Amino acid sequence: MTLNEQQAKIEDRKAVIGVVGLGYVGLPVACKFAEAGFRVIGVDIKAERVAQINAGENPIEGREPGLADLLKQVAKSDQFNATLDYADISEADVILISVETPVGKDHEPNFDALGAASTSTGRSMKEGTLVIVESTVAPGTMDGVVMPLLEEASGSMLNAGFFLGHCPERVMPGRLLANIEKMPRVCGGSSPETAETMMALYKIIVRGDLDPTDCLTAELVKTTENAYRDVNIGFANEVALICEAVGGDVRQVKDLVNKVPYRQMLDAGAGVGGHCIPKDPWLLAYGASDEKAPLRIIPAARAINDFMPLHMVALLQDAMESAGKDVSGSRILVMGYSYLQDSDDTRNSPSAVLVPRLQELGADVVIHDPYVPEYQSDLWNVATEIDAVIIMVRHSQYLEIDLAKLKSSMTAPVLVDGRAVFDAEKAEALGFEYRGVGQGKAA
Repeated sequence: MTLNEQQAKIEDRKAVIGVVGLGYVGLPVACKFAEAGFRVIGVDIKAERVAQINAGENPIEGREPGLADLLKQVAKSDQFNATLDYADISEADVILISVETPVGKDHEPNFDALGAASTSTGRSMKEGTLVIVESTVAPGTMDGVVMPLLEEASGSMLNAGFFLGHCPERVMPGRLLANIEKMPRVCGGSSPETAETMMALYKIIVRGDLDPTDCLTAELVKTTENAYRDVNIGFANEVALICEAVGGDVRQVKDLVNKVPYRQMLDAGAGVGGHCIPKDPWLLAYGASDEKAPLRIIPAARAINDFMPLHMVALLQDAMESAGKDVSGSRILVMGYSYLQDSDDTRNSPSAVLVPRLQELGADVVIHDPYVPEYQSDLWNVATEIDAVIIMVRHSQYLEIDLAKLKSSMTAPVLVDGRAVFDAEKAEALGFEYRGVGQGKAA
């Protein structure tokens, strides 16, 4: 099948779409294409997730406006089916790959999931298939990893037996469907004609700008985007540490800085998590030799942001010392274990760094999170005989907490706020020994 024939099938909604990986990226995009009238076949390695999807049950916890209803609708109509077997996508005209692309402790990309998905896709796809990788990858991955694996597994050549593109996702938990619809997308093709065909596909579900380019540029754009955000968060966190040291208030500083045109200082906080921002700066830097591109800003920002959960421990120790308590032997309530407010996504959660450190110091740690299944419970049932509370996530439920009630349930009123959930003056007026990120004691 030629690209012209592919584009005609896409425009007529007769193309069959395969989606490999049905997590935070693959599931919502599969639902959107099914809603648009395409027959969609999803592949995932988790049997429980496949069963839930085929039953019309949303496997993603947290607040995801519209996703549960849309999944139920497209599953019931048989427009979208999930499977464990790659052979089921052999009839697909377009295959989207949406699997995780983590980095290791050495900051090197781990291609295991992407490599396995590429090989299995290559073995299953028919001639003329358009394969689009939506996963975020290091520059050079499409040419150096995905393309060779597809060629080897399929026995076909790029731009002859199959076509290849990279359209990196731009979704975020809590706004999955909205981001798919509204965010601009970069359509990187192995040829200009492939990029044009990709645009014909995505314009059906995307209202934002679609920009054609090559695969390498698409790889660079997405990784640069998240590295840029990480660097700016790192700057905000460093300013917060300065404010603490000199007695300032980082929130007031940020608000006044941002009154100046073309300034947009971000919020400081207890750490950076999620699947993207902690790893994408390393993906961007991967492969660039230190001689040609000596890295300074990206590693510095990563170090600052990785440090913030440990800084929360330091704030706790300072507050408990002022309250005449020691972390060792104390009962500490950690509020929030996901990396993002109103989400169940725990990938690279700052709390996953905080909790082991508290335990190393001898604390009895209790965890609450209204969205993470293993930590769901009635808050007031766990907030009893607590020596200190650490706020790690700005969940909506936490914004409604009665501070006086919280204090009455504690044996020592120590409150460490990593997400600006509470007002420092109000907390201190109630008798809390309060510490907040970027909140100097003189503030």
